[in-house]
Amino acid sequence: MSEREIVCYDRRTGQRVTESVLGSGLIRFAYRAPVHPFMGVLFGHALVSRLMGWYADRGFSRGRIASTIRSTGIDMTQVVVPEGGFKSFNDFFTRRLVPGARVFPDDPALFGSPSDCRLSVCPVSDEQTCIPVKGRRFTVGELLGSEGASSLPAFRKGALCVCRLAAIDYHRYHYPDDGTETARWRVGKRYESVHPFALARDLPVFTENVRTVSLLETAHFGKVAFVEVGAFGVGSITQTHPGPAFRRGEEKGFFSFGGSTIILVFEPGAIQFDDDLVEQSAAGVETLIHAGDRIGQGTGR
Repeated sequence: MSEREIVCYDRRTGQRVTESVLGSGLIRFAYRAPVHPFMGVLFGHALVSRLMGWYADRGFSRGRIASTIRSTGIDMTQVVVPEGGFKSFNDFFTRRLVPGARVFPDDPALFGSPSDCRLSVCPVSDEQTCIPVKGRRFTVGELLGSEGASSLPAFRKGALCVCRLAAIDYHRYHYPDDGTETARWRVGKRYESVHPFALARDLPVFTENVRTVSLLETAHFGKVAFVEVGAFGVGSITQTHPGPAFRRGEEKGFFSFGGSTIILVFEPGAIQFDDDLVEQSAAGVETLIHAGDRIGQGTGR
């Protein structure tokens, strides 16, 4: 990855493309080596993200919407535009899509992505260690926090996928299978960016950022840890689903303004990720994915 571009694999075209980044100049400035010792502390603090969230919630932030659409090429034909337009930039950022814009697999053996994202996959080692495409290595125990200690044996030698949402993405996320949520907790306190410019600084983003962990008992893929990671500029992680039981494709929640990440952790042998995802991840490249797109299949264990 160069200083000026981020390359992802577009599985729809079979080509590698340069990612369109909203606010890359600010992120690059915050995490460049000469200023990072001070700016990294400031930008990772919750106050900065809350201030950005406050701005994005105000009516005067609507002025950013048109320029954002033009500069990033967001397909507005898929977007539900409220009568009278969006009330704020955050209203636009947490936009809903028209019915049918995102469809999950009908085949219960296929696993669909929970969100629009840049996705990578990696195995969990015998020591519970994961080495993602972007960012420093971490353990499942560090990811889940102390509240998840009793669940760790289930994920030993399993697998995970990292779903990085860029600021231009659709920021609502969905349950990938039928099932029941058995536990949920919040952990972490920082708001470092999940942008590759920041991840290249080897920061402990996935183990120190604010995150919500949900344990899901799914119908076809066993126990899954669904981890929503807050990041720089994310004013909140909002859960919208009303109860513990859920169906495939139903909305689970959304991220308010800013980039963010979802990490899914699977039990050993529960899923076989698609070959192109494995190949690109091994090469250090993320794959552009829409919510509902197939990313793997169950193994029938």
